[in-house]
Amino acid sequence: MDRGAPSARELPERLWPDPRSPGAQEQHLLSSLAAVHTLARVIRPCYGPHGLQKLLVTATGETVLTGYATAILGALELEHPAAQLLRDAALNQAEHSGDGAAFVVLLAEALLAQAEHLMLAGMPRAQLWEAYATAAAETLALLPSLAIRSLGPLEDPFWVLYSVMNTHTLSQTDFLTKLVAHACGAVKELDGGFHPERVGLCTLRGGHLEDSCLLPGLAVAGKPCGQVTMVLSGARVALFACTFGLANPNAPATACLSSPADLAKFRKRSEQLLEKQVAQLATAYVNVAVVWGEIEEKTLTQADKYGIMVVQVKSRRELVYLSEVLGTPLMPYLIPPLEPGKCQRVYRQELGEGLAVVFEWACPGTPALTLVLRGATTEGLRGAEQAVYHGIDAYCQLCQDPRLLPGAGATEMALAKILSDKGTKLEGPNGPVFLAFAQALRCLPATLAENAGLAVSNVMAEMNAAHQAGNFLIGVGDEGIINVAQEEVWDTLIAKAQGLQAIADVALQLTTIDEIVVAKKRPTHQSDLNPNPKKAKERPSPVGKKSFNK
Repeated sequence: MDRGAPSARELPERLWPDPRSPGAQEQHLLSSLAAVHTLARVIRPCYGPHGLQKLLVTATGETVLTGYATAILGALELEHPAAQLLRDAALNQAEHSGDGAAFVVLLAEALLAQAEHLMLAGMPRAQLWEAYATAAAETLALLPSLAIRSLGPLEDPFWVLYSVMNTHTLSQTDFLTKLVAHACGAVKELDGGFHPERVGLCTLRGGHLEDSCLLPGLAVAGKPCGQVTMVLSGARVALFACTFGLANPNAPATACLSSPADLAKFRKRSEQLLEKQVAQLATAYVNVAVVWGEIEEKTLTQADKYGIMVVQVKSRRELVYLSEVLGTPLMPYLIPPLEPGKCQRVYRQELGEGLAVVFEWACPGTPALTLVLRGATTEGLRGAEQAVYHGIDAYCQLCQDPRLLPGAGATEMALAKILSDKGTKLEGPNGPVFLAFAQALRCLPATLAENAGLAVSNVMAEMNAAHQAGNFLIGVGDEGIINVAQEEVWDTLIAKAQGLQAIADVALQLTTIDEIVVAKKRPTHQSDLNPNPKKAKERPSPVGKKSFNK
């Protein structure tokens, strides 16, 4: 064998070419690793059910108490491109799977750290990329083989949702998990399909979390704005994601008015146009208008005249919920939809210190339920709201794929054991890369043990011994290692697979980056805006004095 290509047994102490050789100095290390390390250092203490919380001061000056990686990552203003890439991948994972943002950040950081170790030892970047792609594909292929449990179609999902929602010192987890399981089961379709938009969520301050309840229909945080505050029968609903008034009322325009008569005529025509728009709604038999935007006073007066209830909601999310349940589109302008949404009645409801608007149906199998969360503090409500969304998303994943993986770090440890066994037998770059992947996966159960206040070295030694003996159901618990099957701690296969795929994509992208080039626009000075051609001619050219006529 050539001396420049040692065997896999000698790796990673010495990789070709030798790092002390002249050619090794031309290689670039991972320029993005420092930024990724910093981002992971912020997220690591928040990982797992014993994760800590942070006082987050947002860019607007708002102070938020949260332990959810999604909220922290979404509020951070990052400048480093690699950190932005990792943050976007983590947020995309949270958006599509409901959870796993911290999982993506921590495992990606560990993989990149292992990649730099291999590059420091001399592994060429191209071989590293190919070996990483092979190891990632192998990890994803192994994952389904560890799914030893599935949720039956008629089985109570409480025990699965509990492990998902039991995070970050949430009180009354049992009670809240039962509400989520009941709401999801009630709106599940006969063919097994599930639409998460049919489970509404309304947060109202006041009372305790135990006062939370389920309401038939869909309750949204909003308020009636006109004289009509309820429609008790035959409600026909239109949804508007625009100003309730003339289109673009603040658009710049120049009115050519030469006399007071022209001004009076202009006002009269504007009022006639407003009345015509509202009359079109009434002609289409719309008697409830839900608006996400400004509500003009004159348009509201016309709506009262035609007996239309105008509801102003606080966010676009409420409109999306209503659009899914009612089967009517969001209108970008004040025109009636082709088919308004239908429900039995719409009315205002005071719950605690808040005000909600409830949409109800007369049939017993109502197409939607609303979980009304009560709480004394905004931070408590925010944590409970996030836990509920995690539970709903987990139920949606179970309806797509009911297979479950061992939780509490057991799956990561099992994958690490399998990859380690394969890595010791492989020749070439794949051997050390498989070992690097295994080492990166072990960082997740180690972080769980650290955040739980346990002796990390002891816990990892016990877990490693159990997994080497073939017991891949051993994970990290409150006081040490646990059997996740006995403790009913599970992860959904679909969320874990999507997270590993996102991590593999980010790691492969960042390992191919040798340097970061930031191209910024030159700031425009006041002198650049001077229209005087003489002064512009006197300014030196930014290119410099160079002749191109040679």
